[in-house]
Amino acid sequence: MAVVGIVPAAGSGTRLGAPGPKAFVPFRGRPLLEWSVDALRAVCERVVVAVPAGHEQPPDRVTGGPSRSASVRRALEAAPEARVVVVHDAARPLVTPDLVRRCVEALEGVDGAIAAAPVTDTVKEAGDDQLVARTLDRSRLWAVQTPQVFRADALRRALDVDDATLAAATDDAALVEAIGGTIRLVEAPQENIKITRPADLVIADVLMSAS
Repeated sequence: MAVVGIVPAAGSGTRLGAPGPKAFVPFRGRPLLEWSVDALRAVCERVVVAVPAGHEQPPDRVTGGPSRSASVRRALEAAPEARVVVVHDAARPLVTPDLVRRCVEALEGVDGAIAAAPVTDTVKEAGDDQLVARTLDRSRLWAVQTPQVFRADALRRALDVDDATLAAATDDAALVEAIGGTIRLVEAPQENIKITRPADLVIADVLMSAS
């Protein structure tokens, strides 16, 4: 069984205020990307990274697409041997090999297994007018993270859509769900945060120091 890791890392990093691609922003003396790649390599037989144009290093660093899921599709095309695919964001540097491994093991009998944390905040649904329509039952709500692990054949079928559909997808699990795929949640630590804004780098540094 060929387990291949995929890291979509072609984002611009605009919200982070970075002068270049987010994945190459320094974090603890290393590019942000390298922390995720190291965690995946502990479990996967190969890791393919989708990077911005000009950062390619064949065969395992390929040109990313115009959207996150388009980048995943391009990276998967470079790994035809994949039977299990582990997709993980470069912007989640605190991921552990243990979480990756638990997601892979949870794939038994389903099309995807994704890291997620129970929602602890009260969540309200509102309209465009900012008026609350209803309060959601948080006992049934999960905040989705990565890694997201899929049977490769299911992910390939899910990604075989037009670019507009890929661009609208907020995660790859939603695309697999859209073709009727079954997805299992794997409880992940809240510390598996995503780096989006400058303050997130500070928080991640504190969390890593405490681990």
